[in-house]
Amino acid sequence: MADHRLRLGVNIDHVATVRNARGGAVPDPVRAAVLAQEAGADGITAHLREDRRHIVDADIDALMAQLSVPLNFEMAATEEMQKIALRHKPHAVCIVPEKREERTTEGGLEVAREENKLAHYIAPLREAGCRVSIFIAADQKQIEAAHRIGAEVIELHTGAYCDAHAEGDFATRDRELEALREMSAFAHSLGLEVHAGHGLTYDTVQPIAAFPEVRELNIGHFLIGEAIFAGLTPAIQEMRRLMDDARI
Repeated sequence: MADHRLRLGVNIDHVATVRNARGGAVPDPVRAAVLAQEAGADGITAHLREDRRHIVDADIDALMAQLSVPLNFEMAATEEMQKIALRHKPHAVCIVPEKREERTTEGGLEVAREENKLAHYIAPLREAGCRVSIFIAADQKQIEAAHRIGAEVIELHTGAYCDAHAEGDFATRDRELEALREMSAFAHSLGLEVHAGHGLTYDTVQPIAAFPEVRELNIGHFLIGEAIFAGLTPAIQEMRRLMDDARI
């Protein structure tokens, strides 16, 4: 694999959302993860929330046992999640903000105000061999703080850019895209590996994928939605094609 190739991480949380809406065992998010890796995903992302609204502990157990691609374990900065991550030692952990009342992650983590706490929190994870990523807004202050606490990776929140595109607010969309472009370059200049994700679709992925500093995109809800109509494998393959074309 060429070093410049943009990686695709597929988030399978919302397969579990559908399963949990009815109860029982289907559809199985682990089966979706295995299909995704066969379709060309470079990694699988799963967010174990405090309230277990979609992914549950048994899913993480099964993913660790069955995947041949890396697992990116999204988690809030809580003692419970730290213990789970240290038990499993996934390839990567991504620290995200989490509020019970939100439908999905609404913004980036506040790193600058919690710098000392987060530095101590991620230290055992790094010592255990996990690559630590911080999910943040495209904000220089937050990027600098993530760098200071010892994170190896940042994942830039692309939600505001995607929302503005969906609403037809192209002036805001373009401002958000420019901020993402500038902060990708800035983070890279600090030696951070740059990832991006949240809300990306076929219509919005290519401008982000074209940023040379971005090494990985994490995409979930849109792909699971497209899978209802086209199937998971074709949905992932089309996203992969668009990402690759943006790098040419």
